[in-house]
Amino acid sequence: MSTPLIELRVPPDAASVSVVRTSVASLASRHDFTLDRLEDLRLATNEACALLLDLTSEDTAALTAIVVSPATGTLRVTLRRRGSSSTLPGPESFAWMVLNALVDDLTVLDSDGEVHLVLTATSGTDLA
Repeated sequence: MSTPLIELRVPPDAASVSVVRTSVASLASRHDFTLDRLEDLRLATNEACALLLDLTSEDTAALTAIVVSPATGTLRVTLRRRGSSSTLPGPESFAWMVLNALVDDLTVLDSDGEVHLVLTATSGTDLA
């Protein structure tokens, strides 16, 4: 795994989502993401956080964001929270359609009682 550029652990509330979204966008801007790709990543981060906040009624379950750059012009954002992917909306839901349209790759993992949403996006500067 690549070395994290940033790791945030925030309370599970709407105000914290804005901190995560802004942090991810700031890092993307430093990795030469185009304005359109920046906005896509910002929206995807917001949507993924909203899905995770709806996972559990356990108010103390923090939301964690880990951002890495596995390759030049690429960011991988892993958002995780206590819960199970079986409680997420299905892949045919509007939320999943939005996420799939905004990022290059979307992966859902369950690990040690946590659900991980992994968003991978490229900068768009080298796309043909």
